Amino acid sequence: MAPWAKTGGLADVSAALPKALAARGHEVTCFLPRYGSIAFPPGRFIGSVHVPVDALHRSAGFYERELGPNLRVIFVEHPPFFDRPGFYGDPGGDYGDNAFRFAFFCRAVIEFCRSRGYRPDAFHAHDWQTGLLPVYLKAFYPDDPTLYRVPTVFTVHNLAYQGHFSAATLGPLGLPDSLASEDALDWKGNICYMKGGLLFSEVVTTVSPTYAREIQTAEFGHGLESVVRSRADDLVGILNGVDYEEWDPRHDRHIAAPFDETDHTGKAACKRALLAEFGLAAEPEAPLIGIISRLVHQKGFDLVTEAMEALLARPIRMVALGTGEPDVEAGLREFMRRDPRRFGVRFQYDSGLAHRIEAGCDMILMPSRFEPCGLTQMYSMRYGTIPIVRATGGLADTVEHFDPKRRKGTGFVFEHADTTGLLWAIDEALSAWAKPGPWTVLMQNAMSRDFSWALSAERYEAVYSHAQNSI
Repeated sequence: MAPWAKTGGLADVSAALPKALAARGHEVTCFLPRYGSIAFPPGRFIGSVHVPVDALHRSAGFYERELGPNLRVIFVEHPPFFDRPGFYGDPGGDYGDNAFRFAFFCRAVIEFCRSRGYRPDAFHAHDWQTGLLPVYLKAFYPDDPTLYRVPTVFTVHNLAYQGHFSAATLGPLGLPDSLASEDALDWKGNICYMKGGLLFSEVVTTVSPTYAREIQTAEFGHGLESVVRSRADDLVGILNGVDYEEWDPRHDRHIAAPFDETDHTGKAACKRALLAEFGLAAEPEAPLIGIISRLVHQKGFDLVTEAMEALLARPIRMVALGTGEPDVEAGLREFMRRDPRRFGVRFQYDSGLAHRIEAGCDMILMPSRFEPCGLTQMYSMRYGTIPIVRATGGLADTVEHFDPKRRKGTGFVFEHADTTGLLWAIDEALSAWAKPGPWTVLMQNAMSRDFSWALSAERYEAVYSHAQNSI
C-alpha cells in the first residue's frame, strides 16, 4: 500500500480505492503488515491479539493511523515475520516461510475484528498473499457472532503469482486435510493460496474487463483457467483508476513546471530538465521515449533489447526506470554503453523520478506480453505522454490507436508480442510526431481522458452489495 510498501500497481490501488470509497461516505479500514522498511512505530498502538498459526505462541500488535475522514490503516506488527529488508523475498529468492507469514497476516486481520466485535460489511482481499482469508473465515468462523456470514471480495491483480506451498503446510496452519483436495486448495500435489481466494470468496474481481476474459484462457490463465472459469458468474473486471491528486501535471510537486491540455509550455521545460537529469543531449526536436516498469519478460522489455540495432538506428532517445531480470537489465545497460548521449537507465525505484519521466517524455513504452491493468499508461495520458502499448489486458481497455484522419485515438497499439509489432508501433508514433498538428491533437485527446477512481469505486460498491447478497 503506497506510500509505505510498493512493488507494483497493487500499492497504488490499495491507496487510491479506499480513499475514493471513504470520499463516498464509507468507513474503510486497511490492513498492512508492518514491513521492515516502514518506520516504527507506524502509528498509535491499539493493542495485540493471539494469532493461532503454526505450533508457536504468536501474537500480533496493531498500530493505527488515521488517513482522513472514514479512512484508517492498521499495521500488523510481528517482527519475526515482517521486520525484514524485503516484502516477499530478498535477492536470493522468496522467503522460505512465506506460507506462514501471510497465513499469519490473514488470521491476524480476522482476529483483530473478532476480538473487538468489529463487523465489516465485507472483507476485500488482494492477490495470493491474502488468499487464505476467505478460507479461514469458512473453516473457523462460520458461527462466530461477530463474523458470521461476512462475505469476501477477492481481487486478482496478477494471476501469474499464485503462492504455491507444500500440502504439509496445512497441518501446522491448523487447516483440515480436506482442503488438500482438487475442489479446494490442491495444486498438483501442493496447495495454492491464489486458488483459495478464487474458490472461497463470494465475488472475484480483476483489474480490467479484458483481463477478466483473458484469465479464463490457457494463454493467460497460468494453469488456473479452469478454476477461474468455474467462477465466471461471479467474476467482474473493474478497471483501476488514477489518483489525480497525485498524478496531475497542473499541480505535481515533483516536476520542473506545471502544464495542462491547453498550454504545453511547461511540458517542454519538464523535457529539458529530464534530459539534463539523465545527462542526455538537449535536442528538443528528437522524441524522448520513457520506460517506468519492472524490467521483466512479462512486461516485454526483452523485445526492446532484441530490437537494439533497429532502435539505435532510429532518431529517438530513451530513459528507463526500474529493476528486474538480469538479462533485461543487461540489455538496457548495453543501450546506454552504445550511446550514452541518447539512452539513460536508472536501476532503482524512485517515485519522484517516475513523475518527472511522465512529465518530460513524449512517449511511454509498454510492450507487455500480458498486463492485468497497468497504471502507467493512464498516468502518461494525463501528462500528454503518448503510450505505445501491446493490445492486452488493461492496455487494450484504455489506449485507442490513433487515426490522424479521424483525429481520434490516444496512443499506438500493436497486436503481437514480437519485435516486428513493437517497431511498427514505434514507427507509427514517430510518423505522427513529425507532424506537429496531429501530434497536438493526439496529446489533447490523451490528456482529456478521465480515469478517476469515482466510477471504479461505484462499481466496487455494487460488487460489495452483490457479495453480501450471495452469502
